[in-house]
This record gives sequence, structure tokens and C-alpha cells, in this order.
Amino acid sequence: MSVKRRAQIVGTGAALPARVVTNADLEKMVDTTDEWITTRTGIKERRIACSDEYLSQFASPAARQALERAEIEPDQVDLILCATVTPDMITPATACFIQEDLKAKNAAAFDLSAGCSGFLYALTTGQTFIEAGHARTVLVIGGEILSRFINWDDRSTCVIFADGAGALVLRAGEGERGVLASRMHSDGALADFITIAGGGSRYPITPESLERKVNTIKMRGNETFKVAVRSIEDVSREVIEAAGLTPDQIDLFVPHQANRRIIDAVAQRLGLDAERCYLNIEKTGNTSAASIPIALNDVVEAGRLRPDDHLLMAAFGAGLTWAGAVVRWGRDT
Repeated sequence: MSVKRRAQIVGTGAALPARVVTNADLEKMVDTTDEWITTRTGIKERRIACSDEYLSQFASPAARQALERAEIEPDQVDLILCATVTPDMITPATACFIQEDLKAKNAAAFDLSAGCSGFLYALTTGQTFIEAGHARTVLVIGGEILSRFINWDDRSTCVIFADGAGALVLRAGEGERGVLASRMHSDGALADFITIAGGGSRYPITPESLERKVNTIKMRGNETFKVAVRSIEDVSREVIEAAGLTPDQIDLFVPHQANRRIIDAVAQRLGLDAERCYLNIEKTGNTSAASIPIALNDVVEAGRLRPDDHLLMAAFGAGLTWAGAVVRWGRDT
């Protein structure tokens, strides 16, 4: 009887900018209040990079921490995946800069763009490489410097988005622990719900386009909210069933930290009480592809996951995209 090859999470890491921007700070910048922001998003403060900081300066330390905790040397990494919509440059991939920073000389490296679902898209990609036998060790990173693409006059978006990076190491194992199920979905008919239109070949940056702020985040908030709740619930149920489990067997839910109301609505629909749902949005804001790995690192550092616990992760994002994964926590000894 053959043993299934599984992708096990063996190390996590995170890195955030030192600069904290509170709701009180935003009250001085835009027509908003702490009460308005808190009620609608659950956010009290967020981390914002300085003007001379860029993504790989956070992604690389997060990745290095994950490798150190996994007790894996950089030259043992076979693949580096960086999920982001705010890379250091359009090309080359930020994953290549991370590879050089880490001296992971044996790794292939590329970026992946799926909005706030990007980290789970990258996790699923890494899982697939491991299960197919094409890699033994995969470094998965989610990172964003969204503050570069915020219109600070738009109170509907500038209060939400923030910066940071998180990472994990996937390692091939042959036990019952690891990624049990993962799924990815998208609907391009809803592509205009969340966009950063400027900077690509369709809308190149020109003085005129900069004047129109086409290089900043635009979001149709009300429509996005409704789709987000439904899509996260649906993909969560999908991966729970694919893993051979039921919602009551989920020990911890680490969702994309987009909006407190979205997370509460999904948790209620899945029957997950507050003790089984992790939130850090109050202090981090929405860091897009970095959201789940930063939250997961918090959970690991707090000792909230025990061997054989069932972890559920789910997200939605620009595209629109949505994704989910269920993991049986722990690694082969």
C-alpha cells in the first residue's frame, strides 16, 4: 500500500513595517473618524512602510525566519513562490530578489498574482509541486506594500489597506499531517470590483493617468462584501468536505483579514465560535496576500495550534478570486 506524499507546514515567519498609523492619525488626513472605521472594518491601526522601503525588504526576513524555525538551510529550498500585487518591480519577479537575499541558490523562483487570495493560490501551487514529486521543500511568501497604491483622499480604501509580509515552509512528508485539501476559484466577470488599473500595458502610466489616479486601488465595496461572504463560506465548505471533515472538526479558522464583518458573517454561517476564529485585523489592517501568513505566524507564536489540529484557511480577492485550504497541523518527526 503506497503512502500519500503530503505538503507539511514546518515553519512560519512574518515581518511588518515599524511605522504604525492609527485611526486617529487618519482622522487628520481624510474625512473620517475612528468610530466610522472601526464599525465598518474592525481596524484600529495598521503598519505602513516608509517611502524608501520596498516589498523584498519585508518578504526576505519573513522567509528567513520561516526557514530558521523549520531548521532548513536556504540551499535546500527547491522553489520560492511570492504572492503579491505590489512587487519590487514589474520584472524581474520579487521572488528572484528574495532568492538572492537568502542565497537559496538551488531554488526556482517566481511571483504569483491573485489579489488577496494570492497566498492560498501559492500554497496550493507549492502543495501540488510537492505531491507530484517535483519539489521537496517550497518556500511560500505573501507580501504587499499596498500603501504605494492608495489614494489617501479616498476614505473608502485608505483606511483599509496596509503593508507587511508573511511566509511558510512546505516540506514533503509521508504521514497523515499536512495539507489535506485545497481549492482555487475565480470569476473574471467581476474583475472591476477591485482594481489597480494603471501601470500595465492597458493603462500605462502617463502624466494624465497619474492625474486621474489610475495607479491607485479602486473598490466597489458593497458589491465586494456580498460576494466575499458567499465565496469564503462556499470554498470553506468545499475544502472541509474534500478533507473528509465537518465544520465542527475545525479547530482553528484563519481567514483573510479583510473586514471584521465579513469574518464574523462567515464564521457564523459555518458554526465556528469566536474561540475557533483568529483575527488580527484590528492591528494589521488588510495586507492582501500577506494577511493569512501574518495571522498564521501570530497563531504559531502564541502556541494556539497543536499537533493534529485541523486548520482552515480561506480568502477572496481581486479577480475576483477565492481559495481555501484545510491542514492537519504538524510535521513528521
